[in-house]
Order: sequence, then structure tokens, then C-alpha cells
Amino acid sequence: MSVLNRLLSECIRDVKQLADYLNLSPEEMTQIGEISERYPFCVPPYYLGLIDQKDPLDPIRRICIPGMQELSGSGMEDTSGEADNTVIRGMQHKYRQTALILTTNQCSMYCRFCFRKRMVGYSEHETAQHVQKMAEYVTEHTEINNVLLSGGDALVNTNENIKMYLEAFSAVPTLDFIRIGTRTPVVLPMRIYEDAELLSILKEYNQKKQILIVTHFNHPHEITDQAKRAVDALIGCGCVVRNQTVLLRGINDAPETLALLLNQLVSIGVIPYYVFQCRPARGALDEFQIPLMEGSRIVEEAKKRMNGQAKSIHYCMSHVTGKIEILGVMEDGRMLFKYHQAKYEKDSSRIFLEKIAPDQCWLPH
Repeated sequence: MSVLNRLLSECIRDVKQLADYLNLSPEEMTQIGEISERYPFCVPPYYLGLIDQKDPLDPIRRICIPGMQELSGSGMEDTSGEADNTVIRGMQHKYRQTALILTTNQCSMYCRFCFRKRMVGYSEHETAQHVQKMAEYVTEHTEINNVLLSGGDALVNTNENIKMYLEAFSAVPTLDFIRIGTRTPVVLPMRIYEDAELLSILKEYNQKKQILIVTHFNHPHEITDQAKRAVDALIGCGCVVRNQTVLLRGINDAPETLALLLNQLVSIGVIPYYVFQCRPARGALDEFQIPLMEGSRIVEEAKKRMNGQAKSIHYCMSHVTGKIEILGVMEDGRMLFKYHQAKYEKDSSRIFLEKIAPDQCWLPH
């Protein structure tokens, strides 16, 4: 059995198994069972071990254990227009220079705030099927200079499939680099440092085309010795490791927590580059979103505590029209925004002001 298959087989997907780890009450078991019928859960034992069971509001628990608010029904299925940007099944071309590929609908852990809850662990109808066809598309569209292998979690693919993607896209001469989007260093780090075959593949193809690992630490408690070991292994292959964090209610919404997270990431060789506004996704909206004005204050207060490398972050939202940077609140109470990346040329680098309500968490389409 491969390292990946062994580790995935150990993941907790059943309410009764979960109860053995967390000592759940019968009421909690019933609630989690009800939620998982719509939004599956999956948690590695390693990540469950990070939960402080004495704290009912433990942030790690909130990240991985279903909560009843997921069934509120509010929010959007597709928050950033992914269906409209799909050019080949499983492949999106929203931004001129980037092709995004949904390599799988699987993760080793299903984060409760996931903006792809409509498909992750649930539906395969949006995932990639024709890799060679995608490579041909990228080759023909010479404006594309990078691809993002995402999912789900791209490192939950088999080593054979990872090699297939890297082989296909490393041969495209107009690509400057290949990105791999993954929470694996955070939630299942041993999948990386115990798998010599995976590391050999990454090292081999990194010599052909620079590989960037885009990972996703959201709380300081996720930065463990095992996570550091996984990061070290990736860096040892020549990969660049960068991080994007989602600003989440009750998890990292204290400036001190956010600053500690990003400073510690820099100390282990992971460079933060985005703090994302939590998307208004169905199943996540009511529990995790923070109003824009409050979010801006949190980020700016956190920056006062950050080192220069951590402070290089951009606070953004992934809107239907592009990645919009949230610059701050003006003296007249309006908020200042700038397109960091735009779907439409007319919005490229555009700066604009909006009147924002105190409880407003997103911009209208």
C-alpha cells in the first residue's frame, strides 16, 4: 500500500469513529450526522490530535468539525464565477496569465469554510479529465505563463497523477512556473515527508520548471514540528513555499493571532502573500465571515505586529470580477479597493471607493 493510500485509509469519515476521538454527546453525533449528509467530513487523526478538547471554541475544532450553521441555506454555491470561467472541464481561464486546474474533488481533510463545498468530497463533475487537451490549450494561449494545480487538494492525487500533470505542463515553453495548491503540509504533513517517491517527483520536475507550493495555514496551532518537517522537505526539493490565509471568525480574527501566525510562517520558510476575505459560500457564510470594515481593522492592527516579510501580504477578496485588494477605510467612512487581478481589462489595476455598511462582508456583483 502506498504512503498516500495508507494515510487516507486512516482518515476519520464516520460519526462513530469521530466520537471515539472527541467524546461527542449523542446530540452532537446526531447533528454531525445530519450535516455530513449534505457536506461530508473527513479529518486525519493527526489533525484531530491538535484539538484542545477542554476548549469548546477551540479554533482547530471549528476548522474541521461540522457545525449546525452549515445547514442555514444562506450563501452562494459558486462565489467567484468558476462555471463561467471554465474553458475545458476542470480547467478555468479567468485571469489572462493563469490557468487553474481542478485536479481532484478529494481532500485529506474537508475544511468547514471551504468555498468549493458544492463539489469537494461530493461531486466530480467539475474536475479535470483531459490533461493533454489542457496542455494543448495552454500551449496555444501564449499569454498564460503559469498554471495552478488545485482541487480539492492537488497532493491528494496519486504520485502517478501528479507526475502526469507535471510532465504535461513542464513541457510548455511559455510557462514560467507551476503552482500546486494544497493543505497537505498543514493537515497531513507525513504524506510529504514519508513519501520518498513524491519528493523525488517534485525534485525532478522542479529542475525542469519552477514549482511553487501554495499552502494554507490559518492558525498558529497548525505550525507543528510535523508541518515544519513537511515544509523543509518541500524546500529541499527546490520548491518555493508560500501561504494564503483566510480571515475567519473565531479562528484568526484577533490581530495578535493573525500576526503570530504570519510571523511564525516566515520563520519556517513559508512566505505569506494573501489574507483572503472569507467567501460568502453556502455552508460557510453564517459562521466564518467577518464584515469588511472589521476585517480591515484586524489586518491593519496585525500588520503593526508583523515583521517586514510577513507584512508583504495583500488583504483581498476573490470576487466574480477579480481579486480585489481591500486597502482600508477612508476618513469619510467609505472603503478603498483596488483590483489586484481583474477578469476584465477595463478593471485592470482600477482603484475605487465604496460606501460599506458596518455589517457588509462582500461587494455586490
